[in-house]
Amino acid sequence: MKKTILSLLLFFSLTAAAQQASGTDERMLSLGLVDVQAVDPTIQVSLALTRRDNPAGKILYTDLQTAYLHPQAALALKKAQAALKRLRPDLSLKVYDAARPMSVQAQLYAVVAGTDKNIYVSNPKSGGDQHNYGLAVDVTLCNAETGDTLAMGTPIGSFVEESRVGMESLKAESGWLTQEMADNRELLRRVMAIGGFKALRTEWWHFNFRTRSEAKANFRVIK
Repeated sequence: MKKTILSLLLFFSLTAAAQQASGTDERMLSLGLVDVQAVDPTIQVSLALTRRDNPAGKILYTDLQTAYLHPQAALALKKAQAALKRLRPDLSLKVYDAARPMSVQAQLYAVVAGTDKNIYVSNPKSGGDQHNYGLAVDVTLCNAETGDTLAMGTPIGSFVEESRVGMESLKAESGWLTQEMADNRELLRRVMAIGGFKALRTEWWHFNFRTRSEAKANFRVIK
């Protein structure tokens, strides 16, 4: 049954993307990745690397507007969205990055190489990270109707101490984070865990569906 569901997901993703596929789209689809919104149309997408307000400060996705994931990860994200809808029907998950080609990973790493921020971006020469296998997602919460994102204390892509998971209670007294922001982070972690994702400790927005060693051993890298 699970293989049948994954096959159907791949079929519908291929059909939806076929007419407007870019070179990057075709590469993603050829690896068996699926369009997140073909799996669950209620999940919102706003890819950060299609804009300049990202850690690189420039557009890195020049021909990509679609969030792709491995079918297993896409189903897990759908499960997380369903959990969120049960708890807060007024909210939605909003994806800022998903599957990422290793070529783009290299451009991101070049921005932080040789600085104290290099701990936040995996070196492509060491195999990159789970984004490069379609097994990680950068995600936040938003208003399901308007798409407005909820306050989380720091923007996605902020490579600062305050973005770390678990820093909320430690930093709350200094006033940088309200209780509402802390609750929003906790809700995001809760529903993503229900889906089977594990939070990256240094970035509240980054969630992995598989470990890095599992990704390298069992999944194909996106070049």
